[in-house]
Amino acid sequence: MADSDLTRRRVLALGGAAAGAVLGLGIASCSFSGHGSRASGPDDASNAAPDAELCMLNPSTTEGPYYLDGALFRRDVTEGKRGVPLTVRLTVRDQPHTCAPLKGAYVEIWQPDAWGYFSGYTALSPGGTVPPADTDPGGANSGTYLRGYQRTGADGVAEFRTIFPGWYRSRAPHVYVKVHTGGRQAGGTYEGGRVNWTGQLFFDDRYTDAVYARAPYTEHVGTRARLAQDTVYHGGGERDGLMRVTGNADSGFVATLTVGVDPTRENAGAEVDGESPARPSSAPPNSAAMTPMTPMTPTGATATA
Repeated sequence: MADSDLTRRRVLALGGAAAGAVLGLGIASCSFSGHGSRASGPDDASNAAPDAELCMLNPSTTEGPYYLDGALFRRDVTEGKRGVPLTVRLTVRDQPHTCAPLKGAYVEIWQPDAWGYFSGYTALSPGGTVPPADTDPGGANSGTYLRGYQRTGADGVAEFRTIFPGWYRSRAPHVYVKVHTGGRQAGGTYEGGRVNWTGQLFFDDRYTDAVYARAPYTEHVGTRARLAQDTVYHGGGERDGLMRVTGNADSGFVATLTVGVDPTRENAGAEVDGESPARPSSAPPNSAAMTPMTPMTPTGATATA
């Protein structure tokens, strides 16, 4: 799509949302705005047609209770973790400037492993019946796996090699993401700057059904939430973080999403609601001095992060 076409669509799409943009209440998604937990189209096709692109506002979500400072700067975050291969490809656009590709933004992701455990929080059970985290034979570092940063190129794209995320209590499978600008790469991680967007990336149930029928995902037994039951995803398609997915559970998936951010504004996301395990040390996960604390047993409602 030409920039001029995108600009015209943006003007139309933002007609009723301009006040929200001025107030910095969300980000702009240069993506399909379809609704529902499952998009139309064949299984191996993208979830939305390219000509459905719009530039429209949507809010940041909570960063959840499993965030850690000091994730490593790298493309491959797996550290030997077992699971169905997944490539996450996020395109970041500068919403105030005709949604042009945003070069030099720092994209950060973090997610659970195939059994639902997060690095740094492996003492916290993901729910259901699951093997202990330390029995995973992948050899990953318990404080750093499945977390990382990448910097966007001239095309605004940051890409990660990971695995399809497992589930944990009360939540549909998802990958957490933040977009940072204004900082710098230092000591193998990122520091300074501001957070322009905090989001969560979701998958159509047909993909999770195919993945969770395979080992090692089958070793986590219990009732997982479907996309329509998730407390963060509200049925807004890509506007709410639903990824366009290609591939299959045999060879792996490629999941893509385009988001627009305002690089001049801080938008760190909503507060954590519900499950709130104790945070480990604020030292970078790659630091030899870091010893993750044992998270507290959650009380009341389970995670809505």
